[in-house]
Amino acid sequence: MGLFEGTIRTLENSLDYATAKNRVISNNVANVDTPNYNAKEVVFKHVLNDAISGSFEAKRTNPKHLPFSLESSSHAYQVRTLNNTMYNHNGNNVDIDKEMSELAKNQIYYQGLVDRLSGKFGSLQTVIRGGR
Repeated sequence: MGLFEGTIRTLENSLDYATAKNRVISNNVANVDTPNYNAKEVVFKHVLNDAISGSFEAKRTNPKHLPFSLESSSHAYQVRTLNNTMYNHNGNNVDIDKEMSELAKNQIYYQGLVDRLSGKFGSLQTVIRGGR
């Protein structure tokens, strides 16, 4: 197992997700007054459900473990356009209050990930220095 596999790789993927979500939210906010603009969202649960419904196969370290597999995809999330609502008379469906709330939640999530990643690198630095 490599040095940056496991927790650090998971944190990296989570930061990618949070960055994509921030980009989509920012784009929605920027287009709040654009006629016929359909809001977009980043979804993870949909991708997870698709992966679960597929076939799983992984290394089993114990015969009592359940067999499963997961074919890796380039992204663990998708950007989806919301077409089923309309909030403004000009065909725009961006709800600015919802977008600002999602932006605040995503910023807190992102900062938590950055803090955790910083802690992991701090631990590595301590190990490299020999515990000092």
